[in-house]
Amino acid sequence: MIPLGSRRNRLSWTIGLSLVALWLAAGCRPTPKPVAALPALTPTGSATPAAPMATASHTPRPVPTETAISPPTLTPIPTATATPTHTPSPTPTATATATPIGPCAARNPGDDLFALVTHDYGLSRDFAPNDLVPLAEFFSIDVTLGYPTELRQVVIAPLVRMVQDMQAAGLHPQILSGYRSYASQAVAYDKWLQKEPERANILSAPPGYSEHQLGTTIDFGSPELPTIVGQEDIQFHTYFYLTSEGQWLANYAHQYGFTLSFPRDTLEITGFYYEPWHFRYVGVELATILKNLGVSFTEYALQNLPPPCVP
Repeated sequence: MIPLGSRRNRLSWTIGLSLVALWLAAGCRPTPKPVAALPALTPTGSATPAAPMATASHTPRPVPTETAISPPTLTPIPTATATPTHTPSPTPTATATATPIGPCAARNPGDDLFALVTHDYGLSRDFAPNDLVPLAEFFSIDVTLGYPTELRQVVIAPLVRMVQDMQAAGLHPQILSGYRSYASQAVAYDKWLQKEPERANILSAPPGYSEHQLGTTIDFGSPELPTIVGQEDIQFHTYFYLTSEGQWLANYAHQYGFTLSFPRDTLEITGFYYEPWHFRYVGVELATILKNLGVSFTEYALQNLPPPCVP
């Protein structure tokens, strides 16, 4: 048994130690750091950013679409029976006709502006247009160079307008050749046969197989050509396309009804090498179609017209 005094002393000691412990605990507690103020919240519950950030637009960009380009409607040519097609075909497809097709040697197209003449399809030696007009009545000698050139009446008015517009633009077009009869074409062809027999068919068409016999075809010249070629007396050369007159005709002749008969790289279709000086009158409507399609008259006719004769 513990004496009473001893129990009191021990109790006092215990209480004292407890108070000391509490005092020490209170004095050693760390002072809490102030909490930084939270950013104000937006109604959506997210913090308002200090500066707006660039974001990608949500508007969908239109998807590029190819514009459908409808090819020009091929205007039916009188007597045409074939369905127009844009697939080049150097060989014409035979088309049934009411009357048998006669031989080319007897072919007389009359006033047909769309008569096809190639190395395969020719004209009768007796064919000649009945409305030929001398160009000297309409042009000065600096245009005709004094040549006794003739063309069909239907060509005169558009040709006069075209030449006048070229002159107004500061150009100096020359007309070197127009209508050639079967006989005159035979003389020209025979000349080339004697001079360059291996190239005669390139330099001149055989008689009956030249568009010049139609009376609607013109060979143009330029006073710039001799300087470009480096030959004083040159009149025909593929460099005609480099002359001011050649470039103007290539761009605008269709507006007057003329089309380039033998474009570049069409030998297999036309039978002739590139002749940038050789233009034929077919009317504004068809000339514009040919220009827009980028095809020669020969290619168009072989695809859309029946064969004109038996080669």
